[in-house]
Amino acid sequence: MDIYKKSISELSELINKKTISSIEMTNYFIRRIRSFDKNLNSFITVDEDFSYAQAKIADKQIAANKNTFLTGIPIAHKDLFSTKGILTTCASKMLENYIPPYDATVVSKLNNQGMVTLGKTNMDEFAMGSSNESSYFGSVKNPWDLTKVPGGSSGGSASAVAARLSPIATGSDTGGSIRQPASFCGLTGLKPTYGSVSRYGMIAYASSLDQGGPLATSAEDCAILFNIIRGFDNNDPTSNFKIKQNEVKLNLNKKNFKSISIGIPKEYFSKDLDKNISDVIDQSIGVFKKLGFNFKEISLPQHGYTIPAYYIIASAEASSNLSRYDGVKFGYRCKNPKNLEDLYSRTRKEGFGKEVKKRIMIGAYALSSGYYDEYYMRALRIRRIIRDNFLNAFKDVDYIFAPTCPSTAFNIGEKTSNALEMYLSDIYTTPVNLAGLPAVSIPVGFSNKMPVGMQIIGNDFNENGILNVAHAFQKETDWHNKVPREFDHE
Repeated sequence: MDIYKKSISELSELINKKTISSIEMTNYFIRRIRSFDKNLNSFITVDEDFSYAQAKIADKQIAANKNTFLTGIPIAHKDLFSTKGILTTCASKMLENYIPPYDATVVSKLNNQGMVTLGKTNMDEFAMGSSNESSYFGSVKNPWDLTKVPGGSSGGSASAVAARLSPIATGSDTGGSIRQPASFCGLTGLKPTYGSVSRYGMIAYASSLDQGGPLATSAEDCAILFNIIRGFDNNDPTSNFKIKQNEVKLNLNKKNFKSISIGIPKEYFSKDLDKNISDVIDQSIGVFKKLGFNFKEISLPQHGYTIPAYYIIASAEASSNLSRYDGVKFGYRCKNPKNLEDLYSRTRKEGFGKEVKKRIMIGAYALSSGYYDEYYMRALRIRRIIRDNFLNAFKDVDYIFAPTCPSTAFNIGEKTSNALEMYLSDIYTTPVNLAGLPAVSIPVGFSNKMPVGMQIIGNDFNENGILNVAHAFQKETDWHNKVPREFDHE
């Protein structure tokens, strides 16, 4: 039946027609995880008893005709979404044994729809990384080439969906952590407008940048999940009341394509971009041109300042957010501390990994009394300028197309010793987070046998628009349906 290749809509139809039960579907994907994940390391926790218990409840709802469209369909959650009764580690020794007493809003919304949690996916520690190599539980492999990284920090979610170990997964995007792994693994990944998806129960890295979203094979599946997880939440002070206006309906009419203008920022197609990737994106733009879309060159002049501004802001917020892990309240605690100062220092030294420590130190330095204005405040001013650049561009165009990454997936270990080179892999994704805008990365082809992604960026709360444009492309192409050869069998 090739269930692993089916979309969310197709899986829902199978369940509603009672061709397969939720228990059977859950067991099917758990068997795939058992068979394949030993080579990928995409999951940190798989609680089979919990999954089967949810599937049994789903089957009862289906039998009583009380099910929703998503009832009984499996999903995987990035291991920074709090899950009641299930380990939530953030891929860190600091939270290695932490079991939350509550669900994140995203998780509870999907549970209320009757979805079945397969497990918690691997990630960069506390979401700090671009390659999924900083996890306390080991690196994640890319299903297209096991010697390469899947991207980060949502690399576990991306790897699991790309290998079809889960039909869909949640991720988080602070500087590209949904879109970059989507690009590396040949998936569709949506980073919603900041404030569209509740951060309640999502363990914080950088509070003004973090945003939850879906990783899936198609824009259609992303739209289905986004419509459930979006919405105002009183528990999240950064939740935006305007969210009610961004429901997604995939109904873009071909007759309207000629009235849609798309901007191509000249700064994004520079020497930083691999020529092979540029060629693949040019071919995909050709598909859009045949559909009738109009293209126009635009400028985002402050693009070169995004990486330094992003890493100062993100590290500053991380140093503040991670101060709660001190060995007193919860999480890891060092053994036999001599005094309170020793408890704090050794707990943090032993509990945090190298990348997390580095970013905490950068952030603490940027926030220190002598350098606060010089670094942090200046970065905030640059952030405002970058957002203004985008808003000015949207006065002339409806959407912006851009590469997702300057290269395809790189080798495991290739960039771990060069922090700057690693950080530059986010050069095309971080501006969107700084501006708070929505963007979706879609697969548009291959370069050297590895997937290539392209971003579609929209104005505030225009998830409907960017997903419709993505869906239009995916109706004309089949890049999103490609499955890595090693995992393309039952």
